[in-house]
Amino acid sequence: MAKILDEPRYVCALGASQTVQAIHRAVPVFHSGPGCAARVSGDASGTGYLTSNTFPCSNIGETEVVFGGEGKLRDIIENSLKVIDGDLYVVMSGCTTEIVGDDIEQVVSEFRDAAKPVIAVSAPGFKGTNYEGHEWVVDALIRQYLTKLPKGERIKGLVNIWGPVPSHEPYWLGDLRELENLVRELGLTPNVIFGEYRGIENLNRVPLAEFNLLVSPWVGLGNVQLLEEKFGTPYLHYPTLPVGAHESSAFLRTVAAFAGLDPAPVEELIARHEKEYYYYIERSVSVFFENRTASKMFSTVTTASAALAVSKFLINDFGLMPNKQYITENVPEEHQERIAGYFRDFNYHIEAEVVFSTDGYLIHRDIEEQYYAGPPLIVGSIFEKQIVKKLAGNFVCVSAPFQQKVVLHSSYVGYHGGLKFLEDLYTGVYQTYN
Repeated sequence: MAKILDEPRYVCALGASQTVQAIHRAVPVFHSGPGCAARVSGDASGTGYLTSNTFPCSNIGETEVVFGGEGKLRDIIENSLKVIDGDLYVVMSGCTTEIVGDDIEQVVSEFRDAAKPVIAVSAPGFKGTNYEGHEWVVDALIRQYLTKLPKGERIKGLVNIWGPVPSHEPYWLGDLRELENLVRELGLTPNVIFGEYRGIENLNRVPLAEFNLLVSPWVGLGNVQLLEEKFGTPYLHYPTLPVGAHESSAFLRTVAAFAGLDPAPVEELIARHEKEYYYYIERSVSVFFENRTASKMFSTVTTASAALAVSKFLINDFGLMPNKQYITENVPEEHQERIAGYFRDFNYHIEAEVVFSTDGYLIHRDIEEQYYAGPPLIVGSIFEKQIVKKLAGNFVCVSAPFQQKVVLHSSYVGYHGGLKFLEDLYTGVYQTYN
């Protein structure tokens, strides 16, 4: 009997069209039914070069289910190349066309001599989530596009940055830009393919980088390993999005050491940032330590990336104690033990129990049974808002589904990002109890 899943925090693999959409002038082309296209478009965040409601789609129906839809796919690719002014076309298959057995790679191969590159991604919902779909899109870019580019010389100091999943994670764009800023401050040149005007030019430079920097617990790990295999590019896997002074300083030191930089100017840079950071903390110390309504213990109900980033910040920078940390994006089993190990590596030998669960009902029931020594702090999605009210706790919304506030370019990454997180946390405390 099928299990009913309450309040899932992800969409199907076809939702990785958001990854394509985040590459400027890249065009997702759906080979699916119209319902799939409409549903994924409805979940997409923002627009980009194309609004999600204008993505080309083969709109297969009963005829294609019986006789196959390869002819219709061929037509939609041909017409997309004529009508839509893009730099890259990414054909993505849905569940029905995969079950029918349409060979999208064969159809796409017929366009190898087209004026613009066309690649194929198998992305049916029954194979995985949009997080895994994100990896499959990047994998297809590497195998079907980058490996066919003319070989060039490595660019000294160029660093490809991989991390937040575009659009689905509400702070993804601001997070990537802050990672760029941190890397740039080290004297390196960041290269990101996602976001405003990064597009095909930055994508073409990926094989020329000195190394790849992955800032994520698991999403993208297979991609940087593939880049090392195909282009011989080494990679640095830094699992934690750096939030606040402790982790941002550790991040700068780790990247600098991997890049072989002189540590003296790096320490000077860190000292300047920390001096400013702790000045702002000291100015507001009475808010943090004399507020009797703020939480002392917390749980996260979010992705592995956000949970680890927030936990490191609240424990290492701010002295809060962890209760259970609930990770919700259906992390593949091969990554779970390693991720759980990250939560046993806080300062002062503090450890947090990790629960991998995709069921909001079970998570909320378990939260109600936990001891928080006062009002709990729950960091999660909009789904947690009601349980926090029920427990008279504090709440910060950091992940999808979001619907809490408008995010244009905000980020919790870096030194300033940690201060921003504290602003949002204690603004919520004041609003709750005043």
